[in-house]
Amino acid sequence: MKLIRHGESGEEKPGLVDDGGGLRDLSGVLRDLAGPGLSRESLDRLARLDPGSLPLLPAGTRLGPCVGGTRNFVAIGLNFADHAAETGAAIPAEPILFNKAPSCIVGPNDTVILPKGSAKTDWEVELAVVIGARASYVHANEALRYVAGLCICNDLSEREFQMERGGTWTKGKGCPTFGPLGPWLVTLDEIPDLKNLSMSLDLNGQRMQTGSTATMIFDVAQIVAYVSHFMMLEPGDVITTGTPPGVGLGMKPPRFLRSDDEMMLRIAGLGEQRQRVVAFDDWTAKVAAGEPTN
Repeated sequence: MKLIRHGESGEEKPGLVDDGGGLRDLSGVLRDLAGPGLSRESLDRLARLDPGSLPLLPAGTRLGPCVGGTRNFVAIGLNFADHAAETGAAIPAEPILFNKAPSCIVGPNDTVILPKGSAKTDWEVELAVVIGARASYVHANEALRYVAGLCICNDLSEREFQMERGGTWTKGKGCPTFGPLGPWLVTLDEIPDLKNLSMSLDLNGQRMQTGSTATMIFDVAQIVAYVSHFMMLEPGDVITTGTPPGVGLGMKPPRFLRSDDEMMLRIAGLGEQRQRVVAFDDWTAKVAAGEPTN
């Protein structure tokens, strides 16, 4: 299944994508794609529904982040061998963990806001894992049983905050709008090979990132199991698993996001995201004037 959340920010309702690509409302069946709604039992029940029996959503309906109730938003650093090479970093012996703030999560096509004082905001197309059942000290052989599905994440990163301001990477990773998720939460039965998904990111129509999960150092099952040894994972938690080469930091000279840039992200089988970039001062001016911000 391809599951969605739709509606105004903070008021999203659950839905699904039918076989013809139509968006259907699930709010009469399910409260939200969060907590118990992500359990195996809940997903099995949704899979038995006739999508044609569900209300069709109108064209232009906003898609929100494809999962709700996220408490832990964990990210894996330098998890693609070719990305590690472009940064000059050694291959990690164990996964590098850091946190993104759950408050940075937005919809797949929402505006990305450059933080106040930002000069080095970067893009990162990533495969994200959504947890569907409580996971603690699980083995890699069993880890996928705890996964509700997968989605695209743009792990936006302010590199100066991340790397030049001391402390941990978290400073540059959790700014508002720095975690677009979606468009869909795709259940694992729709993904035939987790280890061979093509990934890309275009900036203003120019290809920046081209990669594949084939170059991941630690795969999805290994990552879920590893993280579960350091924290209790709950339904709705998200783990974003690293990015392929082509980030702005790795270019010569480096290239970072500017106001009015547009990003398009794709992962095979998981759809696409499209985000326009706006500077903090421009965004606040639009809000003050009551103008649309998306």
